[in-house]
This record gives sequence, C-alpha cells and structure tokens, in this order.
Amino acid sequence: MSSSEINFKNLWKPITIASALAFLYANVLVKLGRDWWTDENYSHGLLVPFVIGFIVWSEFDELKKAVRKPAFWLGAGIIVLAITLLLGGSLGAELYTQRISLVLILAGIIVYFFGAKILQLLVVPFALLVLSIPIPQIIFNKIAFPLQIWASQAAVWGIRLFAVPTVRKGNVIEILPRGATQIIALEVVEACSGIRSLMTLVTLALILVYFTRERKNDYFVNLKNFDFWRAIILMLSAIPIAVLTNAARVTATGIFTYTRGKQATESGWHDLSGWLVYIVALALLIAVNFILVFVSGKFSAHRKTK
Repeated sequence: MSSSEINFKNLWKPITIASALAFLYANVLVKLGRDWWTDENYSHGLLVPFVIGFIVWSEFDELKKAVRKPAFWLGAGIIVLAITLLLGGSLGAELYTQRISLVLILAGIIVYFFGAKILQLLVVPFALLVLSIPIPQIIFNKIAFPLQIWASQAAVWGIRLFAVPTVRKGNVIEILPRGATQIIALEVVEACSGIRSLMTLVTLALILVYFTRERKNDYFVNLKNFDFWRAIILMLSAIPIAVLTNAARVTATGIFTYTRGKQATESGWHDLSGWLVYIVALALLIAVNFILVFVSGKFSAHRKTK
C-alpha cells in the first residue's frame, strides 16, 4: 500500500466533515464574515480564527494526550441539538441561534470522535469563538444604552472639573462655546459609550490571561486555578475601563468644543481620539493583568512558605 493511499485514508473523514459543515453553514459563515468586516463592534472577530489556530497548534501535544474513548452517544446528541438549533434559527431568521449552532456542532464532532475530556483543553478557543459572535440586537441595546448614560454622566463630571458650564439631557450633553450664542449638543452615541471597545477588550482579556497563565499544564477551567479567576476579574474589569476611557474621550471633546466650537467634533481629532481610546484602554487592561499576576505570585509564595 502506497503512502498516498494511507494519507487519503487518514484524510477522507476530516475532508468529508469539513465539506458537510461548509454546506450546512455556508450562509452562516458568509454572514458572520461580513459582520466581522463591516461591524466595528466585532471587527476583532477577523483575528479570532488565527488566534484559535495558534492555540490549537501550540497545545497540539497536550491535545493528543487528552484523547480518550470517543463518546458516540453524547457527541451525536450534541450534533442533533446543533442541527435542531440551525433549523429553528433558519426558520425564525435568528442569526445568533444559527451561529451558536455552529459552535455546538464543532463541540459535538470533537466529542464524537475524541471524547469529552478534550473539550477541557479547548475551553478558551470555544470561548473566543462565542465572544466573536455578534449578540442579538435587543441584548446589545440593553447593554449599550446604560453604558451611554454612564459615559455621559462621567463625561459631564469631567467637563465641569474644568469649569465648563454644561447640561446633560439623557445621553446628550449641551455646551455653549466660549463667546458663542448657539448651544452645541454632543450626543454620546453607541460608539462613544464604550460598547465598541468593550467587546474587543473582553476578548483581549481572555487571550491575555491565557498566554500569561502560570499553570500551563493545568485545565484552565478549574476553581482552584487562579488563572481562571484572573480571567474572570480581567474580563469584568474591561467594563469600567471601556466606560472610563470613552468618558475621557467625551470629556476632552466637550472641553475642545467649549474652546474651539463645532470644529472640535468635525476635525480629525475626533477620529484620532477613537484610536487613542483603544490604546489607553489596552494599556490599562495590561496594567490590571500585571497587578493580578503580581498578587498571584505573592499569594503563591506565601502559601509555599507555610
């Protein structure tokens, strides 16, 4: 038997499965890719497949060790559930259900062929995939609007620190520029609320913890593993970081509006400040992670001395 025949025998199953998935989820994948490309709230999704690929490649030896007996019935049950969700999501025109179905069917296939144990090593890749899926608009609005109000309140407080008279009406900040007679209304829209950077920061927080984890040979989801709790804390810290950095951006815009008038909102400053917000927010996230790593090291050293 030639080596080409052996290779084909090893490859025909994954090729067949990949082809079936491509057929079933063609529309889902195309729309998901389009959302990643056009929706700035989820543009980080373009990098997620590469990060997942790198994680799987770097952990390939551990994954091979974790392979146990295939869990046929459990895997088949997950696959049936995934296809049911795909059918229901397609009939109900609910994209999120269809996309979650894709995550489930990938998990089901892995369980079916390699066993459930291996999923413990793939928790982070699956979590990253879920975080890259746009949430339903109704939930998105429920999150975005409170963030808009919080960012508006924090921005007004910051603007008034510089003795700039201002009035807030919901998520609209009214400012009378110095020497002017017409009030300028600054609306804290979704992009300025922190929701955009929040989606990216939460994903980056998980990636940051995973690649700086201390117990590399331990399962990530382990209540005794501080890396797991560090990930939870860092992902939650993304919320105030996103709100405060965007509030600082609105504060700066408000001050420039008072001193320079309407051009402060129309010049290149507004676009540049958006990039600065991402850089500052990422720096704060790294700083919080550094503090948590330092605390973790001190705690571990204290336990060893006992």
